[in-house]
Amino acid sequence: MKKALRIAAMALLIAALLVPLGQVSAQLTYSSAFQLQNLSGNEADITITFYYQDGREAATVFDAIPASGSKTYFAIQVDGLPESFTGSAVVSSSEDIRAIHNLTANDMAFGASSSGYTTGATQLSAPLIMRGNSGFSTWFNVQNAGASDATVQVRFMAGSSGNDFTPAAVTIAPGAAYTFDQAAMTELGDRFVGSAIIESTNDVPIVASVVEVGPNTLFAYDAFTTGIQETFAPLFMFNNSGYISGFQIQNIDTNSATDVTVTYTPSEAGVACTETQSIQPGSSATFGLAAFTQAGQDCFDKNGSGRFVGSASVTANTGDVELVGLLNQLNSGAAKGSAYSTFLSTDAQQCVSLPLLMAKNAGFYTGFSIVNIGADTTIDIDYTGGTTGDESGVAIASGEALVRITDTAFADRFVGSGTVCGANPTDQLLVVVNELSATGTGDTFFTYNGFGFTP
Repeated sequence: MKKALRIAAMALLIAALLVPLGQVSAQLTYSSAFQLQNLSGNEADITITFYYQDGREAATVFDAIPASGSKTYFAIQVDGLPESFTGSAVVSSSEDIRAIHNLTANDMAFGASSSGYTTGATQLSAPLIMRGNSGFSTWFNVQNAGASDATVQVRFMAGSSGNDFTPAAVTIAPGAAYTFDQAAMTELGDRFVGSAIIESTNDVPIVASVVEVGPNTLFAYDAFTTGIQETFAPLFMFNNSGYISGFQIQNIDTNSATDVTVTYTPSEAGVACTETQSIQPGSSATFGLAAFTQAGQDCFDKNGSGRFVGSASVTANTGDVELVGLLNQLNSGAAKGSAYSTFLSTDAQQCVSLPLLMAKNAGFYTGFSIVNIGADTTIDIDYTGGTTGDESGVAIASGEALVRITDTAFADRFVGSGTVCGANPTDQLLVVVNELSATGTGDTFFTYNGFGFTP
């Protein structure tokens, strides 16, 4: 029996491909690649079906992925896809697989990463939506993950700036995707910074991915299918070789406000500190930026302008409401930025799949941050696809974060995948992966979430 994996909405123009993303900005020409990882010990037979936005099938790919292996697919190499294509894709597999998608634009001048979905939901949350915010605007694709037409309604809720707006509902065919482009939504106001609730009003499951487009950087993140009272960011940085982080948290309860406290815990550098803000119903607030830059704030008073590298997590939520979060990472001087959806505690599992890891790959390498939100344990780190840099029995305490850089694990070029597994079935691990070419020109910085699974 084949299992379907949604590579959510996607979009590309000229050399385009699939992915959880959406459309093309007037200034950018997008291209796509995605990595599929086979988590089983058996060869996986896969079928990749590409859809136009009106629901017609555009192309089909049949292939196999080796046991515990991975493969990369580039849109430009897909037979049958037109040269200019905007659409979505569904991957069906005989085995358990995971996917990430790398979106690039203007010949690698811009880059961002997001994930494929294995299930959808009838309500999604997008913590950060923008229009005209210091040159940043967002667009997102909503994909139908069901077997019948989906009627989709979006509610935009202003946070620090802009107007609330609810556009007309749209109908999306099975497998297809629809693009919502905030740059074209004048109803949001000249400057909009807020969030969105995306609903399927006829109970057909949907998924969505959001792209943040700036003057010289590109970010992408996955909309949330559920929320929880606390959320975790395995990697948070301030003044780390020019990189800073912004932690956007959305209150997805549309009736009750809440006071949220975020605790920042150092792994490589810095001093532990906290920040508290109020978040109104349905709205979002930005954590981390003011906390580390304004005198009188706990994190600034404890760290000054010093380097901080660690994790961030919600440790208090007075309204006991459901939350979701997004973490943006930016080096404005080097014009490199990326984003990832922060984790729910329910995402933590014994093992985590990492579909794309690299070392010395034309200047690209990966680094990943592992956070243990369970009891003290040991972990094994396994790489597949090249000369091994595996580690066994690495101790990680409860609440601890560990960082691994693949360039130090491999003497030669490596392009493959990996897994991180705890020693016990009850272990609770979270992993976020950065892909970076520090010497490359343009925004050569991508981030994706590792996928929890049970071995």
